[in-house]
Amino acid sequence: MLYEMIAVVRPGNIKEVKEIALKAGTLLLQNGGVIRSLTNWGPFLLAKPVKKHQQTHDSGHHFIMRFDSSPEVQATVRKAIAIDPRMIRCGVVKMVGGDKLVGEHGIRGMSDIGAEGPIWRKMDKSRRATTLFEDGSTS
Repeated sequence: MLYEMIAVVRPGNIKEVKEIALKAGTLLLQNGGVIRSLTNWGPFLLAKPVKKHQQTHDSGHHFIMRFDSSPEVQATVRKAIAIDPRMIRCGVVKMVGGDKLVGEHGIRGMSDIGAEGPIWRKMDKSRRATTLFEDGSTS
C-alpha cells in the first residue's frame, strides 16, 4: 500500500529533522518497505499553539515521506516516530489507488492539493444548487 506521512519536528535544528527522517526510513527499509519520495518543506508557523512533551510550540519543521509498506509496518513507523520527544505532530494517510501510480507525476497527495474545485455553491430561484467555477461557468 502507498502511504504519505507528514511529520512536524520542533524547529531550530535541521540535524534533528534529518535524524527523524533517517529513523523512519531505516525502519521502513528494515521491514520490507520502499521509500518513494522525501520532501523537506522547511519551517512553518502552526495553525495554533500545540502542547507536546511539556512544551508549547507555535512553529515546526515539516517534511513529507511517501512510502510503500504493509499496514503493520506503517503502524510501527508511525508509533516509533510519534514517541520521539523532538516530534510535534505526525500524520499518515493511505493514498487512494496506491497500487498503481497515475499520470505523469504519480498520484496526488496532501502535498499536491490545490484549489481546483468550485469557488462556491448557491441556490437559484428553483431551489437547485448551482456551482460557480473560477472561469465564471456554472454546472
